[in-house]
Amino acid sequence: MNRRDFLKIGGSAAIATGMGGLATIPADARPASDGPGLTVKFLGTGAAGKRRSDHPEDRRHSSVLLDNRIVIDFTPSSEDMLPEGFSPEALFFTHSHGDHYNPAAAVRLKPRAIYLGETWIQRAIGEIYSSAAIQKLPAPQILPLRVGDRINFGDISLTAVPANHATNDIHEQTLMYLIEKGDVRVLYATDTGGIPSVAGRIAIIDPHVKQGKALTGLIMESTMGLDYDEDFRIFAHSSTATVLRTVHMLTKYGRYTPPEGQPVYITHMSRSLHDTPVDKNWPDIIKPAHDGLEVVFRAPV
Repeated sequence: MNRRDFLKIGGSAAIATGMGGLATIPADARPASDGPGLTVKFLGTGAAGKRRSDHPEDRRHSSVLLDNRIVIDFTPSSEDMLPEGFSPEALFFTHSHGDHYNPAAAVRLKPRAIYLGETWIQRAIGEIYSSAAIQKLPAPQILPLRVGDRINFGDISLTAVPANHATNDIHEQTLMYLIEKGDVRVLYATDTGGIPSVAGRIAIIDPHVKQGKALTGLIMESTMGLDYDEDFRIFAHSSTATVLRTVHMLTKYGRYTPPEGQPVYITHMSRSLHDTPVDKNWPDIIKPAHDGLEVVFRAPV
């Protein structure tokens, strides 16, 4: 069936699979540590697509700001979310789709460096340099990322892991990012249809890896809502049901151990593929992010 019925059983979230069983997600009972957390501000939480006439929400393109110094994805839709004159230490791109990557906005942001996949860096260099010349602004340094590369910025690091997504360039490898700060490990997973096995290996969350290391936080796209799990975009995107199945599996094998009360934040919500009102009728394990939301991720004790 298309619709997934969400239930609450004994403080745990559960999803009806439609195959006669329930996949339960145990609630974590460990408090958060007192150590330094990772601050994530959602600059935008939407996906590309036309706005439905019967849908009241209008979201900026998905983008996040980490610890007020690193930005992942950026388009003109999020420029008003940053203070005038703000320039990040680095700007990372997941892929070249226009709702994530915009050369003109990247130049205006004036990051110290731009990081993006090596599979499309030559194209990006031409586009960004051309945009810089048109705007009469300096072109930022542009650095390539290979799958598995880890970039350190003092106490925070970002590791490039492969996403399950595609652009018009069949040679472009799209990316997600594992963000680490001390014991905090957050996977930023958008755009992607689930979590590919290679990504799981690099992030050490694949149950096959005996010496695995758990995620303490998860930001995952939910392009499709409850009524759209069988939409064709499932090949390259995730639905709310996909997110819950992913969390259930990671929790079952000890690869997702958030502190008490910390939900999975979903983002990249399509305006035409969600019917459920934001922040209503969601299981406790899920929290739809909204533009401007600021969250501090911490590790459990």
